[in-house]
Amino acid sequence: MNSGADGEREISRVRYKAAKKVAKKAVAVAKSLAYDRLYHRLAIKEGEKEVFKLARARDRRTRDLGVVRCIKDENGKVLSEDAEIKERWQKYFSKLLNSEVVKDSRGTVRESSESRLGPRVCGHISKDEIKEALQKMTNGKAEGPDQIPVEV
Repeated sequence: MNSGADGEREISRVRYKAAKKVAKKAVAVAKSLAYDRLYHRLAIKEGEKEVFKLARARDRRTRDLGVVRCIKDENGKVLSEDAEIKERWQKYFSKLLNSEVVKDSRGTVRESSESRLGPRVCGHISKDEIKEALQKMTNGKAEGPDQIPVEV
C-alpha cells in the first residue's frame, strides 16, 4: 500500500539531489568568476584602493557592536529580536547605573558612585578628612573617588 508513496518519495529525492548538484556547480562557477574579476581588478594600480577599502570594511565589521545577534536575559533566555535586545541593554544599564548597592568584578559589595558622590548626601569635606586621605596615599599615587589607584 505504501509502495506507491515510497516510490514517489524516492523519485523526488533523486530529482532533489540532481538539482542540488547542478545548483552547487552553478554557484561554484559564479564564485570563481567573481573572484577572478576581483583578483584582476586588484592586480592593476587602481586596485590598491580596493584592497584598502576591503581591509577597512573588514575592520569595521569586527568592531561593530550593533551587529549583536543574540544575548541572554536575566533568566538565561536567549533574545534574538532587535527590540528585545535593546530593551535588555536598557534595563541592564539602568540597573547598573541607578542601583544603590553594586557588586564589583571581584564580587565585593560597595556603594554606587551616585550615593557616595552626591553633594547633598556627602556634605562638606573637613580638613581632617583631607589630611587623613593624604596620609593614606603614597607619594605621587593619587586615588580617585572610587578608591581605585590611577595606575589601574
